[in-house]
Parts: sequence; C-alpha cells; structure tokens
Amino acid sequence: MKFEIERNIFLKGLNLIQGIIEKKKTLPILSNVLIEAINDKITLTATDLEIGITSEYNSQVINNGKITVSAKKLFEIVKELPNNNIILESKENDWIELKCGNAKFNIVALSSDEYPFINNTTPTNKFKITAKLLKIMIEKTFNSISNDESKYNLNGSYLHKVDINNQKYIRIVSTDGHRLSLFQNEFNFENNQMLNDGVIIPRKGIIELKKITDNYDDDLDIYFIDNSMIVKNPETTLIMRLIDGNFPDYNRVIPKNLNNFAKINTDTFLHTLKRISILANEKSRGVNIILNKNKLEITSSNPEFGDATDFIDINYNGPEISVGFNSKYLLDVLNNISTKSIKFYISDNISPCLIMSDESNDYQTVIMPMKL
Repeated sequence: MKFEIERNIFLKGLNLIQGIIEKKKTLPILSNVLIEAINDKITLTATDLEIGITSEYNSQVINNGKITVSAKKLFEIVKELPNNNIILESKENDWIELKCGNAKFNIVALSSDEYPFINNTTPTNKFKITAKLLKIMIEKTFNSISNDESKYNLNGSYLHKVDINNQKYIRIVSTDGHRLSLFQNEFNFENNQMLNDGVIIPRKGIIELKKITDNYDDDLDIYFIDNSMIVKNPETTLIMRLIDGNFPDYNRVIPKNLNNFAKINTDTFLHTLKRISILANEKSRGVNIILNKNKLEITSSNPEFGDATDFIDINYNGPEISVGFNSKYLLDVLNNISTKSIKFYISDNISPCLIMSDESNDYQTVIMPMKL
C-alpha cells in the first residue's frame, strides 16, 4: 500500500476517530486505525466494538492495500507535521513509512487481517435529518445524560416520534434523575417503527454524532438495523449499538399544573446566577431562590468563603416560594435558551420546576429542588 494525501485532510480524518479508539488496550488492535487505500481514495476505520466510524478521503493512491497502525501515535505525528503532502507506504513485516517534507517516520503496524469487520449495510428503513437540527437537539439535551453506569438505560438520549395535535414531531429526551431535558421539532417522515417505539442512543455515540454535525450542515441519512443505528453523510459512516433497555416514562415527572410561573429575563438571570454561585458550596453548587411578588432573590453560602445575595425584577404574582437548586443545572438551561425571557414554572419548594422559553415549548427542562 502506498498513497499521497494532503496533511490537513489526513489530520481531519484522524482527529474524527480519536474518541472511538479503545484506550484500555484490552484488545490491542482496537487501539489502531484501519487504513485502506483503493483507487483514488483512502478509508479510515475505527471501532471499539460498540461504536464504529468509517470515513473516505480523496488521495493519490499509488498501490492499493490496507494496514492498521496506532491511531493515537499517528494522529500525534501528523498534528506536528508541516503543511505539506504526506506519503504513507506499508513495508515488510507490518511496518509503515511516513514522509512529509524532510521528516520521515518508521512506525510499527499490525496486519489488517484481525481487524473487526464493520457491517455498514444500507437498510431501506431510513429517514433524513439536517445535521444542523440534529446538532441543536444534541446540544439542548446532552448535559442531562446520566454518568451513573448502574442506570444503563439513562446513559444515553431517547430519540422518538410523537404526535401532537395531528402534527408529527421528532423528540429527544435525556435525564440523570435530578434533571430532565426535552427538545422537539416538527418533522415529517414516513412511518419508522424504530422511532415509533423510540431508541436510546448511547452517550459516546451522541458525542461522535456531535463531531459529525460540527463540520457538516446538510442532510444526514439515518438507518436502523437490528439494534444498531447508522448515520451517513457523503464522507462518513457512523455505526453504533443502541442501548438495549426501556427509557422511563418521563412524562410523569413533567409538571402539568402550569398556572403559577415567573417570567424572567434570560440574560439577567444567567449573569446574576453566575455571580452568586461563585460562593456556593463547591460540592453541592446549591443556591437558594426566593420568589416573591415581581422579585427574585438569589442567595448562596459557603462557610469557608462567605455568602452572597442579589435581586432581580421579574413578572410574578404567585405565592412566596423559597427553594434550593443546583446552580449548575440552572446555568446549563439558561445557556441553552436564546430567547429574551424564560418561563419558570414552580408550585412549591419540594416539587420539580419546569423551565422553557417564553416563546415556545419545544425546549423544556425539569429540575428537581434540593435541600440546603
């Protein structure tokens, strides 16, 4: 195998796979990237047996072939090379030679014979979604994904279809038990049984999806086969095993009594909360919020550093309520709302609150109160 490729293109491909490669080295070849050169393209493939990615890039292929090499080391080398073309050639005894400008590297590789096969068969039950919309859906809900591995069915985002007033929506939901994030968008697509039932996309898969949407704005093709999800654009194919489990009935925790709410300026709330949370307990990040007629008071206290208080004007005519929240959860929500004001629904100091834009209910977040 021998090919020549632009350094920046090669670097882009190697960067894309870094989050997928196996770092525990339980199976050494999973730490490698599979490089295949054929005709006028090279293909880079990485997998940890749960998630796999394959990307094609234009190159000048001199000799067809394939080899695997440490994805991390190759990326680190290419990142430090000058912006010249790279020539990569496989040698005898599974070594590769890499040249760029005056630099030359001889790197130990592994045969491709034992590299796991990635089934990227294209099924027929697909739908299209713009990368721009998918990126928004991920950004709005990513922070609420649980990191607790014992709650395996919460270690991802629940993607499904809902019908509201005869209008179809695509909806994504995540929760860690302390907060819940929901985002939906009107979406017209043909009947898809997997989305009717809903699928749970693993956290690691969500991270890799985000990388794809960061550099691509057009339509993505999404397929389901068995218990796997396949996402394609013209350059890259991402395959991931879905979480096999039932997502909880999240509708039960979304407050239904939406009569008592405060309308609050988003930017003012955000910056006030940032100031006050500086003196919050570093472990709990707790702040106390007191709602009174047309006024919101935020306080924090830390025995080691002191306490802080601030007030902001709001539109509120409900009863006085004093309640504690994790300030990080509130900040995550406010950073994800672009409208001028939010609606802050709350009934008492022990029930969850519901936060959404004052213009739409397409993005909703539920946050559980905490004792301070």
